[in-house]
Amino acid sequence: MELHARRSRAPGTGRPAAVLRGVGRHVPAAVITNDDLAARFDTSDEWIRSRTGIARRHVVAPGEATSDLAVAAGRRALRHAGLDAVDLVLLATTTPDRRCPATAPVVAARLGLAGVPAFDVSAVCSGFVYGLATAGGLIAAGTARSVLLIGADAFTTIVDPADRGASSVFGDGAGAVVLTAGEDGEPGALLALDLGSDGTLADLITVRAGGSAEPRPAADRPADAWFTMHGQAVYRHAVRRMTASSLAALERAGWDVADIDRFIGHQANRRILDTVGLELGLPPARVYANVGEVGNTAAASIPLALADAAADGTLRAGNRVLLSAFGGGATWGSAALTWPDLPPPDPPPVA
Repeated sequence: MELHARRSRAPGTGRPAAVLRGVGRHVPAAVITNDDLAARFDTSDEWIRSRTGIARRHVVAPGEATSDLAVAAGRRALRHAGLDAVDLVLLATTTPDRRCPATAPVVAARLGLAGVPAFDVSAVCSGFVYGLATAGGLIAAGTARSVLLIGADAFTTIVDPADRGASSVFGDGAGAVVLTAGEDGEPGALLALDLGSDGTLADLITVRAGGSAEPRPAADRPADAWFTMHGQAVYRHAVRRMTASSLAALERAGWDVADIDRFIGHQANRRILDTVGLELGLPPARVYANVGEVGNTAAASIPLALADAAADGTLRAGNRVLLSAFGGGATWGSAALTWPDLPPPDPPPVA
């Protein structure tokens, strides 16, 4: 696919839109390097890097939960946006603190927002993009004027410690954004979204036991208690769906591929990011990756990358930004926005 000549987008219509006002991030203090994994498995730093692009990942400590990560990231996002309160809290996660109740109300209460509506969004690694669509729709409808959207996962808590592949890929963390009511022509407004799913692919990425269909793993299937993924099939579907969804979002935004200044995809592994960029026809310099330092953090992946890209100067005011993700379900989604003029976010604490 070739890059097309840059074309300008039509000016905004003045319709209500969700506008990004702040970002925040948090990762646990504990770090597992590839050398640490090599001491546990038949693997090496070179083997892991060559297949995933990942060098290290952060992991929760015993007793540290998804809500702890979400609260820390949410607090930083609120501070970055200059807000003390919002009308709604959304939490995209696959690793809630409990099966029941949802974790978002706990997060809201710990942030001093008790009484504010709060609920979880479950779309695995696409959860943050689904959360953007949910927040955008509620703001456009006038139901909320400000939303704190957090993507947080402690994915290592559902990974079999004996699974070399999954242990190499996944890390824990949280990223958050604050969205407020504005107009679709202003910087930071969500310009276009594309979502999709295919339930026939449910077994590609799954934890079979723990739900109503299989409350507990069968005696002869103890692995059902842990996360499983068919890596090669996931790679093929992720590249195909993220590419097609990205193009659909671009068309709705009125952009060509050449208009994209930064592509921030779900940080599953470096190979998927690079291949989607190649399929879209993007120069490698426009494809952002922080997966090497944090691993695959599932629903936290894109907002964590946004916060890191804003902090390191990769994202600048006026940049046209394309987001895209693929996750279990199967689910996928993409979003387009122009990056607003924001102050630098809080730097991450020194581990």
